[in-house]
Order: sequence, then C-alpha cells, then structure tokens
Amino acid sequence: MSDLLLVRHGQAMSHATDEAGYDRLSELGHVQAGWLGAHLRGAGHRFDRVVTGTLTRQQETARAMGLEITDIDPRLDELSYFALAGAMQTEHGIPAPRDATEFAMHLPQVITYWATGRLSGCPEPYDAFAARVTAAIDALTALSGRSLVVTSGGVIGMAIRHTLGLDEPNMAKIMLQILNSSMHRLHHVHGTLMLGGFNATPHLDAPDRAHARTFV
Repeated sequence: MSDLLLVRHGQAMSHATDEAGYDRLSELGHVQAGWLGAHLRGAGHRFDRVVTGTLTRQQETARAMGLEITDIDPRLDELSYFALAGAMQTEHGIPAPRDATEFAMHLPQVITYWATGRLSGCPEPYDAFAARVTAAIDALTALSGRSLVVTSGGVIGMAIRHTLGLDEPNMAKIMLQILNSSMHRLHHVHGTLMLGGFNATPHLDAPDRAHARTFV
C-alpha cells in the first residue's frame, strides 16, 4: 500500500494580477506552513519522500514546514489561471473576478470553457493538464511508503477528479473548497486509488487561528 499526502501551498500574494507576482508566499502563508509542519512533527509523521512542483510558492511552503525537498516534478505545477482568465476576457468578454464572490462564479466558467476547447489563447490545453497531473499521481502512488507532495489547488482538484471520477463542474466545486495549507490523503490499496481525507486543517482549527483559514 502507498500513502500520498497532498498539501496545498500556503497563502500566496493574493492581490497579484499575474502569475509572477502571485508566485511567492505571503507573510501569513509562511505562518500557515510553519504551523502545519509543527503539527506533522508533533503527531510523529514521517515521510519517505517530499515532492513539490517547480513553483516558488510550493517550494517555500515545504521549506517553511521544515522539510527537505527530495524531488521536484514540474507535472505538479498549477494550471495557468491568469492566462486562462485573460483568454476568457479576450475571447468571450467575460471579465476577471474582482473579489472572492466573483471568483467563485468565475472559476467553474473557466474550467468549463477550457475543458470544452473554447479557449485558444492559453499556454496549456486542458487535456494536457489532466494528463500530466494524473501521470504524476499514478507515478507517486506506484511507489511504496509515504509521500508528502506540496502542490496547488488545481492539481489537487484534478487528483481528486482522477480518484473519484468526477466531471469538470464538480471538480471546480472541489477546487473552490481547498484551503491554503490544507491536507488531502490518497491511498493506493489492492490496485485501487482511494480518497482517504479531504481539506484537513488541524493546525488551523484553534479559535485564535480562524483568521488563517484562507482560500486565496
């Protein structure tokens, strides 16, 4: 049996307007990651490998957790949301969201347009994103032991879609619920990939840490 713990990176620079500006942790993101690392150490968790994508916010999260990165896999990089949002506006006149409420409506639209081939001005086709993420998950779950993977919300959403056989609208709903620094567990048992846990944040559950339960 293999055990895969997926961690979404801590809060990034949420007011950024492009990928480069977004791709680093906020001060709170560093705190979230530090609390998560302390929780895992306190609970006695040990991992055979620690894997991230190539993104700065993913690697900063792993290091703020007090972990040594053993492998970097670009298949775990996030979808290009800013490019997709730009294509939505240019090609369909749908503006980028201005707040969290608008984002909750915008993301499912983006995923639907992208998945059905209605966005041409984006760096990666939907099928290519799906294929690379599922290939990375399958490769990790084929390994024995325990893997900790620090990645991003879209990757985790796609991993859960792959595990549960979700359609794209329901995958988008999953993505909207994924908290910064949350944990998601996959098990590969008897040849079957199973979801063992979703969106766990025990390190943020204390009342005085309610402010740290962030989605963006």
